[in-house]
Amino acid sequence: MIVDAHTHLGEFPLFNVSLDAGGLVNLMNKYNVAHSVLFSLPNELTLDAVKSYPDRLSGLVWVNPRDGERALEKIKKGVKEWGFKGVKMHPLIDSFLPDEPAVHPIMDLAVSLGVPVLFHCGHPPWSLPWHFGNLADVYPDAKIILGHMGHGHIVYINGSIDVARRHDNVYLETSGMPMHTKIREAVETVGLDRVMYGSDAPFGHPSFEIMKVEVSGLSEGELEKVLSENTLRLFDIKLG
Repeated sequence: MIVDAHTHLGEFPLFNVSLDAGGLVNLMNKYNVAHSVLFSLPNELTLDAVKSYPDRLSGLVWVNPRDGERALEKIKKGVKEWGFKGVKMHPLIDSFLPDEPAVHPIMDLAVSLGVPVLFHCGHPPWSLPWHFGNLADVYPDAKIILGHMGHGHIVYINGSIDVARRHDNVYLETSGMPMHTKIREAVETVGLDRVMYGSDAPFGHPSFEIMKVEVSGLSEGELEKVLSENTLRLFDIKLG
């Protein structure tokens, strides 16, 4: 079974890609993906998709911590009323550091609600792994996911693995990270339960993102954990 921890909907002309809910589910069907975690702007786009495909999609609330109380209200509504499974933040797009004080109220709320927080990770100056280490020091009870586990730069990939090694509340998600061998290294260094598959659709594609995990050198049992079980457990997703 395959569960995707990282997908988006919308039109993205800068990248020459777009994806709607029906297109995402068709893509999932083609590559045998049972369920996907989805986050989009506006959040209502995610909500409509989850309502249309409740057995196939789960949502995260996307917020900008600089929005202050409005961001907190979005999270409360998303988690308590819409049934969303966690929070997404993007330090690069919204120009904030993960360890700055503006992020703390979001983390406080996420911890109180018991939901994970997935961050974009891997681009300077805003989303480098060491800042997430600082955040994990302040919030040892938070579940912090480093989306892309450092992305395409070997220094940031190694940094993400090291930060997760030193913080047992930090998880690594594989999308957009090009080095298949680093997935096995992450499992061996960080732990089998804290590495999870993602495609980053429509920016990435399950055809090669799944294969990257499959050729990483993991055993069949380890693949099951990374490709599905870890995401289901972390986001508390129950499949019918």
